Formats: sequence, C-alpha cells, structure tokens
Amino acid sequence: MDTVRLGLAQINVRVGDVEGNLRKILGYIKDARAEGVDILCFPELAVTGYPPEDLLLKPRFINDNLKALEKVRKAADGITVVLGFADRGEDIYNAAAILHNKQLVDVYRKHYLPNYGVFDENRYFQSGLRAPVYKLGDVVFGVNICEDIWYPGDPTRRQSILGGAHIIINISSSPYYSSKVRPREQMLVTRAKDYSTVVAYCNLVGGQDELVFDGHSVIIGERGEILARARGFEEDLLVSDINIDRVFRSRMHDPRRRQEQLTMKAHSDNAEVIVLDAKDRAARKPAVKSRVENFLPVDDEIFRALVLGTRDYVTKNGFRKAVIGLSGGIDSALVTVIAVEALGKENVVAVIMPSGYSSKGSVGDSEKLSKNLGIELLNIPIEKAFRAYGEMFSGVFAGLKENTAEENLQARIRGNILMALSNKLGWLVLTTGNKSEMSVGYCTIYGDMAGGFAVIKDVPKTMVYRVASYYNSWRKKEVIPAAILTKPPSAELRPDQLDTDTLPPYDILDPILKAYVEDDLSIEDIVSLGYSESVVKKVTRLVDTNEYKRRQAPPGIKITARAFGKDRRFPITNLYRE
Repeated sequence: MDTVRLGLAQINVRVGDVEGNLRKILGYIKDARAEGVDILCFPELAVTGYPPEDLLLKPRFINDNLKALEKVRKAADGITVVLGFADRGEDIYNAAAILHNKQLVDVYRKHYLPNYGVFDENRYFQSGLRAPVYKLGDVVFGVNICEDIWYPGDPTRRQSILGGAHIIINISSSPYYSSKVRPREQMLVTRAKDYSTVVAYCNLVGGQDELVFDGHSVIIGERGEILARARGFEEDLLVSDINIDRVFRSRMHDPRRRQEQLTMKAHSDNAEVIVLDAKDRAARKPAVKSRVENFLPVDDEIFRALVLGTRDYVTKNGFRKAVIGLSGGIDSALVTVIAVEALGKENVVAVIMPSGYSSKGSVGDSEKLSKNLGIELLNIPIEKAFRAYGEMFSGVFAGLKENTAEENLQARIRGNILMALSNKLGWLVLTTGNKSEMSVGYCTIYGDMAGGFAVIKDVPKTMVYRVASYYNSWRKKEVIPAAILTKPPSAELRPDQLDTDTLPPYDILDPILKAYVEDDLSIEDIVSLGYSESVVKKVTRLVDTNEYKRRQAPPGIKITARAFGKDRRFPITNLYRE
C-alpha cells in the first residue's frame, strides 16, 4: 500500500445547530466514501460550530455534541474520519475524534489554546498533552488542531520525527482577514519542509457573526509543493492521493532528520502509536487527479469575504430580506452590491430619504444604481419630518446657532425610517459606515449607525473605493455609476458639506488609523512616518474619545488584521492619553 486517499471536507456549519451540522457531516461521509476516500477530515469543532463561546458552559450543549459524535461513529464504516468536537472529561477540550470502522479509536486534544485577538479559548478549554500517531496499514499519520501547527516544534515535530508520521492532519477554524491567506499557507509549507512530512490542512468556511472563515484547505507535499488546494469562500470536498513511498524516499535524503530523531529518542519516551485495522482497505484504486485552485486577487478576496459574511449573517439568523439606506455615496453603493450578490436582487430593498441638502446628483445616482441592480427602490423624503423636529425644538434651542445637532437629526430621522421598515416588514437593516468613519466617530449614534449588521464596519474608506472599482471591473460594466466613484465624499447634512471639512483626506487618514489602531504605534512614531503632528494628534484623540459609539454599533465583518470589538478591546471610561 503506497498511497492513501485523503479527503478534506471544507464545510460551512452553524454555531449551535448540532443536528444540522450532523446531517451535513453524514452527507460528506457518504460522498467521500463514494470517491474511495480512506481518511476524511472535517474542520475544528465542526460538530458545534466555531466559535461556540459560552454555549460551551451549558452541560446539555456538550452532551448534545457528544450524542452527535456517536451518530458519526456509527456512520464511519469502511472509512477513517477525523472530526472536530467538544470533548468532556475532568474538563472540556477542543478535540478531534479519530473514528475508524465504526469505532472511536482515539481523541486528540488541542495543545495550544489561542487567547489573543478574536480568540478566547483559555476561557473554556483545558489543554491536551498527548501527541499520538495512527498507523493505517503502511501509512502513519498524526492529527493536531489549528493553533498547534502555528508553533514550530511539538506537537507536529514529535508526531513527524519521533512518531514517523508521513502525514500531519491539521483541522482548523482559522478566520479570515486580508493578507492572511498566503502567509498562512507559507507557514504550512515551512512545517512540511521542516519535518519532511505531508501537511493536510482542513479549514472551516462560512460566516459567524463578525468572523468569516475562508476555507482554502490545502495539502502540501513533504518538499513544500502544493499538491491540492480547495476553493476560497465556498464549501468544497478536496480529494487527493498521497504517495507514502515518496515521503520515505525524501526522508532518506535528509540527514537533519536522522540527527533530530536520534536526539529526540535519547531525551523522550517512545512515540505513542495507535494501530488501526486496515484489513478491509483496498490496496489499489484508480488514481484521482488532484485539484489546485488558484488564489484570488486581494480585492476579490475581500469582496467575497464581505458577500459570504453578509449572506451567512442574514440567512443563519432567519432573515429573508435586507434594507439599505442609499445616500448616493460610495459606502451605501458598495453595501448594496454586496447585499445583492449575497441575497439576490429580489431580497434587497433600497431607500432614498432626501432632505433639502440632498443633491440632485446623489438622488439620481442612487436611482441609477438601483436600476442597474434591478432592486426595489423606495423614496421617503424627510424634509417634513425635519421641519417638524425644528418646530418641536424651537423653544429649547431658541437663540442657539445651528450645529451638528441639527445635522444629526437628519441622520436619526433616516435611521428611524429604516428601523420602522424593519420592524413592520421584517427586513434586516444593513448599515453603511466604514472603518475610517467608525474609528474617528464620523457617524451618528442612533442615526446612520442604527441597524442590524454593519457590512463594511472594518473596511477603511480607501479600501471601499478599491473594492467598489474591482466590482465594476469584475462585472465588466458600470454597475456602480462612475459619478459615485469620483465625487468628493459628503454626508450632505448642510450646504456644500464635504468630509474633508472635518477630517483629513482619506489617503492620509487611513494610514494614520492603521498605524494607531492596528499597529499600536505612538503619536511620535506616526509623526516620524512623515505625517503632521497636529493631524496625528487630532486623529488619535478622535479615536480615543469615540469608543462609546463603537461599543454601541452593530456587529460587522472582520476584514483587517485588527478590527474594533473582539479584536481591539479598550475601556470606554479611559483617561489615558499620550
């Protein structure tokens, strides 16, 4: 037996939907068996969905997930299944079940529990200590979970060097952010080359609240070459034949491995090897052609992540339609095309809510965009309501100059209209604020921030323009009108208003925000990059003083390396300033 057929089931599950996830898992086992797969892998915590968060503190939830595992065990007939689930012993564990011929032959427990960024695994799980390998005929494979392979050394080193694993199977739920996909794969390439082992990486796909999981499951040869790669942002069953003799031959040419193995044997106990019954496994079968999907351009990646995150948030939470306030600007245009791609044009409603300050161009651009997309457009003017508010406040505001209070009234009237439509018709309101605005508080709480899901909350303004331009080029036509892409940004809440009246130009603002919010650079460090000290101080002050607004914003899709919310956690009441 010189080959083994691996299957990576890159699936989209729902957190808490144990029964629904079980049905999907059983369906993929059936499909993989039909393709002659010997070892089928599912993502990390596939039974529960990832991250299950405080559901893990409910004993019944853990029990339900164990009952589902038992049903998968009975279905693992003539096939080996590696399945992520929540294990229970003296504590609870992020674990992988190794199922073979209807038997639960072992449970691997995750060693490294990430507790940074969006991760809180130390809150729930205990770490595992064992690093066994499994022998299926002539094939030896090890199993570990997500973070375990990000660290050089054990458990991967122990499994491959001491245990002799030809294949390291890593089941993962690794969330997406732009510029992560390629470096993550390069890390896996490094592990494969370091230990002369095949690395099979099975990643989750789908949206879960703020997170998007991109898939891109991959099988990497022992010399670092890509043997197979799954699609990004879609469910996929990736199947590939692995030649074990080739792994053995490569190791014969690696003297480093011999020396490291000798050193480990001198200082370690023998490897734990669990033998799986392989007597019913066919020695030969017709070869399958491995498939290597291409990586996507970064702007395409970002767009697909936004579409997937929006689709899954809307549908997994039981909504059918979404409603968006169209302003004639780039942000609402991008959110609208994302919604149409995610939900279909019949499930997206746009609303224009012009005031006396709304330009004819903005109204016309909104109408043109809606026509291009084929979506329903409602026109609900707010001027009467705005005047009524003015009369209502005439006594209290008497003698005071108009300021942002009157400007924000318009945004709050619009937010009220959108929420009324949602309340009456069951549509989910998609808000349209971007990361640049959210960072500095250039948004109205209970106004344009009101809604159910903030699609581009973590997309800087300059990236908004890039992705919107990409969308038109992808569609090979001007879906988003050129005027929307070229007009100066404006909230249109007072005469001749421009964003640059209040903020630096976005090509200056966004790099400053990245340096301060994502990279934690000091004011002095940012100034040393060539930015005006007064501008940097103004921007950082706005970031610091608007935490209270961001804390009350709807959830939105993580796109950058450090998003507000779970990723970047600052106290609202905070008197520290540089």
